[in-house]
Amino acid sequence: QAQVVESGGGLVQPGGSLRLSCAASAIIFSTSAMGWYRQAPGKQRELVAIITRGGGSTKYADCVKGRFTISRDNAKNVVYLQMNSLKPEDTAVYYCGAGVWPEPTSHWGQGSQVTVSS
Repeated sequence: QAQVVESGGGLVQPGGSLRLSCAASAIIFSTSAMGWYRQAPGKQRELVAIITRGGGSTKYADCVKGRFTISRDNAKNVVYLQMNSLKPEDTAVYYCGAGVWPEPTSHWGQGSQVTVSS
């Protein structure tokens, strides 16, 4: 039984927007910082954005600052990644992670493909 599940990926044109969602089990979500990571073909997995358990602090990779926003709904056990002004270089499999701040990587989702292409 999956404890962390992403959704919302797909194909979008450059300049477009997508919102990823990640639902986690209640016990994991309530005790964890959450994060979004991505892995492009031939590259290592990299941090995109992370958020503390209470949602009061966030951290972003420089390449997404000002374009992506991470948020969480603690009542629904869901974390979101709003992605705006998407670029072809944002194409990757996006993974949701849960764990201890500032490296919430104890639990992983299955990944969601995001493709930015015209």
